[in-house]
Amino acid sequence: MENVREKVDELLLNMDDSSLRRSGYIHLYGISQASAMIAMKREENVELAAIAGMLHDIYTYTAKDSQNHAQHSSVMAKEILESLKLFTAGEIHLICTAIYHHSNKEKIHSAFGEVLIDGDVLQHCLYSPLFQVMDYEKERYEKLKAEFQ
Repeated sequence: MENVREKVDELLLNMDDSSLRRSGYIHLYGISQASAMIAMKREENVELAAIAGMLHDIYTYTAKDSQNHAQHSSVMAKEILESLKLFTAGEIHLICTAIYHHSNKEKIHSAFGEVLIDGDVLQHCLYSPLFQVMDYEKERYEKLKAEFQ
């Protein structure tokens, strides 16, 4: 996990837009932590969930583009993970598949993929209590609150 964080930090620190850099840190680290917590509760791989959370929107921040960001982030994540030479092909596939599908919140994916989607929803909803929960996230957010009561 530390090796992935170092790579993400390196990418974010090289961004010239300080506001977007701040947003990237908050969001990527927040999703990483939320995904780890959910994975722990659901008995999924906590480290891989935290890594998926850390990389899930990496393209959005580094390219300053959210168009097809889940698919692009999946490709970037694969490149990063393969370059580190610390993960098996199966681990990379698990992480990148979850990242690829994380924007499709209306569909149920694999158990591991659901951890990332729910981590994303949780961070969005907890970022500011003043923000209204988005309609497409309400059902998942309510289920998450019930799961953690």
